[in-house]
Amino acid sequence: MKRTPGHRSWVAAGAGLLAVAAVMAGPPWAFLRWRETRLVALSTPEVQADWDAFRTQMRRESGRDGPVQRKVPKSAEPPELVWLRDYWRLAITAWVVFVSLAAGFIALLARGAAASAAQHGPGRGRHHEKQHHRDAQNSHEGKHATYPAEETPGGDRGTP
Repeated sequence: MKRTPGHRSWVAAGAGLLAVAAVMAGPPWAFLRWRETRLVALSTPEVQADWDAFRTQMRRESGRDGPVQRKVPKSAEPPELVWLRDYWRLAITAWVVFVSLAAGFIALLARGAAASAAQHGPGRGRHHEKQHHRDAQNSHEGKHATYPAEETPGGDRGTP
């Protein structure tokens, strides 16, 4: 099987897509499994009794003067239960949007880096060698400003 020059880029793109799919699908899958077990645990009468006791305590403390003013929670159910039962779709949607934006940004960076490398080619390091030679020559000819070790451009002495 003969491989074309672009074969490597297609393999890299495929591997990148698989990585994005795993990152996009893995956490929501784990979240949904965890959600099932937490919903069972939060649906017990003991948890509801603890929440009711907490709300009663907040109701007693809300009228007191002091540095902290307490507010009575409005929900009759524990917030974790409400969130896991009613807002789980929002959490998964936010995750998918976040991963999509991050993957798109990384893809744009990779594409730009690849295009820059293709445009400038392998001889790019010679520019830096030439610049280094010119800098050394300019310094030797006195074209660069140099200062004594104990003075700075502002005329101040160096740090003690």
